Amino acid sequence: MIEYVFLLLGESIMIFGTLGILRFPDVYTRLHAATKCDTGGAMSILIALAIASEAPLLIKLKFLVLAFLIALINPMVSHAIARGAYKYGIKPKVVVDMYAWDNP
Repeated sequence: MIEYVFLLLGESIMIFGTLGILRFPDVYTRLHAATKCDTGGAMSILIALAIASEAPLLIKLKFLVLAFLIALINPMVSHAIARGAYKYGIKPKVVVDMYAWDNP
């Protein structure tokens, strides 16, 4: 039962991340959605595979090591991509919130 919860969680994170990639206005917010999608969704699916598979213990450990590596490497790579985009000259689109607490 736990593996189904992790699998459903991973699939829902992937779906919402995909919607974020399609809806967000600029590179930086789309990159944020893609990073959350990859990290959270892939890790949840890999944990579900490690729990549910009938594979030997070594294969299950490989799934968990892969999830750990995704958790470490994916945020660093997305930061490098965002920094490269900023240094290239791509400016973020700023949206003014009319209901913000500091708006006069």
